[in-house]
Amino acid sequence: MKDNKVADVILVRAAAGGNTAAFSELAVRYQKRIKALGMSFFHNETDADDFVQDVLIKIYTKLSTFRGDSQFSTWIMRIAYNTAVNSLNRRKEYVPLSEDFELMDNDLSPEDRQMRSVVVDAVRETMKEIPAHFSVCLDLYFFYGMAYNEISIITDLPVNTVKSHIFRAKKLMKQKLEEKI
Repeated sequence: MKDNKVADVILVRAAAGGNTAAFSELAVRYQKRIKALGMSFFHNETDADDFVQDVLIKIYTKLSTFRGDSQFSTWIMRIAYNTAVNSLNRRKEYVPLSEDFELMDNDLSPEDRQMRSVVVDAVRETMKEIPAHFSVCLDLYFFYGMAYNEISIITDLPVNTVKSHIFRAKKLMKQKLEEKI
């Protein structure tokens, strides 16, 4: 793992200097993770493949901005995550909660739909008040219906750390929402 981090830094420097072979190696290393995220958001191969290409282009154009404060894999997946969210927002396909919850939406009365909308908005606003490392995990878990292992891949955190972040985020969210009520 440490060798991979060192190799990533060397490849990033080379790719930022115009070495296309170095960037190709980085693309090969990370395209499976990026595609897994794309499949979680878009649920079909074609859109996921297009997503991978979009993300790789963004990464290539932003390579010079990578400072090395975090792991390269974390930086890449953050770009991928933001690209996916922006893409869904542009398409107007943004799903406010997991798909299972969305499927129940058809059975709700207009009043219940409005109530759900108010609750979702309150939750999203409160999520902005908790630490980012907690809110990212919670967002992926609840708003995108991702499993712990998927979140682990995206954030490059161990599965148990993801579980801990989600638990702590829920606890903080509960406290903050109770204060608002």
